Amino acid sequence: MEELSVTIIARNEEADLPACLQGLLGLAGEIVLVDDFSTDATAAIAERHGARVLKRRFDTYGGQKQFALDNATRTWVLNVDADEVVSPELGKEIEAVLRAPGDKAGFEIPFRVHFLGKRLRFGRGASEKHLRLFRRDRAGYSVRLVHERLAVDGAVGLLRGHIDHHTYSGLEEYFDKFNKYTSLIAAQKLEKGERFRPWHVLRFPFEFLSRYVLRLGFLDGWHGFLAAFLASFYTAVKYLKLWDLRRRAPGGKARP
Repeated sequence: MEELSVTIIARNEEADLPACLQGLLGLAGEIVLVDDFSTDATAAIAERHGARVLKRRFDTYGGQKQFALDNATRTWVLNVDADEVVSPELGKEIEAVLRAPGDKAGFEIPFRVHFLGKRLRFGRGASEKHLRLFRRDRAGYSVRLVHERLAVDGAVGLLRGHIDHHTYSGLEEYFDKFNKYTSLIAAQKLEKGERFRPWHVLRFPFEFLSRYVLRLGFLDGWHGFLAAFLASFYTAVKYLKLWDLRRRAPGGKARP
């Protein structure tokens, strides 16, 4: 669709990117990929699929995505990550919606989360939806270290089609990103003046109970257990890293 730009930020995504780009065939009027100087074939793969590749050193997720948005040229923008695939149903729905968007300035999209090769149907991630389709002239990203926020000026609708999010292919990849994200979140909390409290770590069993039992994660079998356990551990570790950052900061104190 000529009126649709797709934006992607990436670094070393040669494994996931082909499926992402294949799902955009016939849908995007242009694809803008911002590459954080990948050392693999990410840029070459993107260019083979007709994307315009821009190089930019990563500073924050919001900064990277805003840079991609600033370089988009079409009326509407669809933002996807390299490990996400637009379903055929969603592609058709986007085409229909953009022909008659009404008063909407943006649309949330449901996600189907795949964890270690299996789709999770229960737990907290099963009902994810994110604001990913929006008018270029009525949207902007906050500049945060992680978990950037997209603000849209106007009404927001909800689509029915979904994006498949293939989160991690293996535990090594999971823990690489686990370490990166927990460090970024801890740094962001320190910057905001947040302090560590012991109950932050004690949330671990309650977080697991919520994800695995109350939200029926156990119905996803072993994958559901791992997803709930690791996500709950993640919650504890980001606060432990906040404690460690404050302990090591000038004038910081080891005791909460």
